[in-house]
Amino acid sequence: MTKMLLAVAVAMLVSGPVLAENAQQSRMKECNVEAKDKALSGDARKSFMKECLSATKSEHKKGLTAQQEKMKSCNAEAKTKGLKAGERKAFMKECLSSK
Repeated sequence: MTKMLLAVAVAMLVSGPVLAENAQQSRMKECNVEAKDKALSGDARKSFMKECLSATKSEHKKGLTAQQEKMKSCNAEAKTKGLKAGERKAFMKECLSSK
């Protein structure tokens, strides 16, 4: 009985860090993908990764995705240029594919 309790206790101690490590690895992958989508490099990438990895998942998800950021930027530019209908559609297509 004592050996079984000891085995359960050891298993619980070992499984805790493994779960945390997997969560951290998952977070690292998410941040790397986002940094790649944003085409970050050098100090900008380093700064982004530090912020991304330190933010909680709920804090990080509040920000816009890369595609949402592109859409917001292109919409603002189209509005500034006063584009309408077909011109706006053509501009948006070009803008979203080039940035």
